[in-house]
Amino acid sequence: MSGMVAALVMGTVYYGAGNMFWFGILLLFFITSSVFSKLRGERKLELEKSYAKSGRRDWMQVFANGGLGMLACIGNFIWPHPAWEYFFVGSMAAVTADTWATEWGGLSKKAPRSVITWERVPAGTSGGVSLLGSLAALAGAIMIGGAAWILLKWTGSSVATSLFLWKWVIIGGVSGIVGAFADSFLGGTLQSMNRCVVCGKSVEVSTHCDRDTVHERGLAWLNNDMVNLISSLATGCIAWALGMIWI
Repeated sequence: MSGMVAALVMGTVYYGAGNMFWFGILLLFFITSSVFSKLRGERKLELEKSYAKSGRRDWMQVFANGGLGMLACIGNFIWPHPAWEYFFVGSMAAVTADTWATEWGGLSKKAPRSVITWERVPAGTSGGVSLLGSLAALAGAIMIGGAAWILLKWTGSSVATSLFLWKWVIIGGVSGIVGAFADSFLGGTLQSMNRCVVCGKSVEVSTHCDRDTVHERGLAWLNNDMVNLISSLATGCIAWALGMIWI
């Protein structure tokens, strides 16, 4: 319920302060992410028990994924400038890439590798990456870049005509894949992680195997939502830089 209310508030701001470009990309992210969260397998269902967030999103996760974009939308309403649109595309490419990587990577039959040591790690390990998840991340990021060009053309924005489609694809692709790997890097190093006192697994949740978990490593305040927020902020800046260089 909290996630639904947050999404309604956010969608209203996106559409009221922006136009179909802003609102359309937000819809594209949430719809595809929700559809892919329904992809189920025994392996993925088991992994979700270790995640702080599952396919059912609360208000914190909604704002962690779309909050920066909403601020960019408001900023563009107050002071219209192409920089806001580049930043928005980069931040949304990052959260889309990360979400697609998680949803599809959980279906991989091969154990992921640690983004830190590149050694095989158990499925569900924070900071682990797989080929399937990485390809999904790239596909999601490219989709956001391509959709940005189409929606900007549709709304008659001069930003779309100043950059070719392939440049938007690069902006989305680069931002998204950097964001996904930055998310994994933070997840494998600084993100707060707990250890289950029953099975010994390293998990994000505070309860596992019906028992309270104990803090294992990382910064207590740096949870999954904060990692998403930091990654999307960094990649929004990358997209802004790429866009401004190509103007």
